[in-house]
Amino acid sequence: MAKGLVRRWQRRWKDGWSGRLDSPRARRDATIDMLVFDHGLIRTLWHNEAEVAPGVWRSNQPDPRAIRGLAARDFRAILNLRGATEYGSYLLEADASRAAGIKLVDFKLSSRVLPSRAQILALDALFAKLPKPFLFHCKSGADRAGFAAALYLLLREEAAPADALNQLTWRHLHFSRGPAGIMRYMIERYADDAAQEPMTFRQWVETRYDPAALTAAYQEDPTARFINDRVLRRE
Repeated sequence: MAKGLVRRWQRRWKDGWSGRLDSPRARRDATIDMLVFDHGLIRTLWHNEAEVAPGVWRSNQPDPRAIRGLAARDFRAILNLRGATEYGSYLLEADASRAAGIKLVDFKLSSRVLPSRAQILALDALFAKLPKPFLFHCKSGADRAGFAAALYLLLREEAAPADALNQLTWRHLHFSRGPAGIMRYMIERYADDAAQEPMTFRQWVETRYDPAALTAAYQEDPTARFINDRVLRRE
């Protein structure tokens, strides 16, 4: 009951500014939404940032201050793996990117559902054309950013699966046995297939990748799911 009332209030409150930053009040409310409801206060203390390959970086959701910092480091593009959202985080990110002269590209990935073959190849095409240095991010910088980092290494650098899997670890707060662990499981299955019959990751995606079969075979840990969903409240 109380939870439903809070959600209805939040919905009405968001309707007053969602989609625009055309007044000081709208900007203030978007900032509150970013810091409180999108957990941005935590991200002001730790950006979960790391270099994946030369000119390619990963992080959690950047706030306007972080984006100004990227501009000062001559970053040219940001790839937003959350897609366009109604959170103040996205409005402020888009606004700060425009002001800083940084190209913002939206590409929605799920942290729980494997991408289709077409989505992987579309992401690869984005990797190829984004101007460097560029940064990609999700909300916490743990799961989708880690998966994108692993895919970048496999597709653009032709890295070994073990090197790609290093992007999906506790170091970046990735829970390998929770719902997002299916990303790691996918790469492990590629490694198994490539050990039997040598092939690049791109070849595997184009010829053997079966997200439905991988999803059916993956077994997650209930405790890891609880931490992921109830404690960390991952998207």
